[in-house]
Amino acid sequence: MRRTIAAATARPEADSPVQPERLRTEFAFELPRGYVDESGTVHRSGVMRLATARDELIPLRDDRVRENSAYLSVVLIARVLTRLGTIEDVHPGVVEDLFASDLAFLQDFYQRINAEGHTRAAVTCPACRENFAVDLAGGGRLGES
Repeated sequence: MRRTIAAATARPEADSPVQPERLRTEFAFELPRGYVDESGTVHRSGVMRLATARDELIPLRDDRVRENSAYLSVVLIARVLTRLGTIEDVHPGVVEDLFASDLAFLQDFYQRINAEGHTRAAVTCPACRENFAVDLAGGGRLGES
């Protein structure tokens, strides 16, 4: 389920009624390696939602974060993952058991969708020199086109 909310402003389209701009709040991804659960099932695809201010503040009260500041990313990532494979209850214990490369991927993905405000990047084709935009959160793995 992809949630959207109407933006505060709308863009008028030529010869059409004013349509509210939609804000994308959930982003699909695929982990480089995948989370392996107790039964040996590998979960690679998932969904991360945009973080709220509350998502960033609540982990600061967590005793595990107070004892070890590096644990902040584990708690924060667990709060914003809405699904990982067939797992819908993603908690810090699940994130702790990710491979380091998958955690690094999710930290980078979190930064791209939250801090930068979008997942589009301007690129230039090396062959024809044409400029265009690509969506980095299209669900593919980093480095794949």
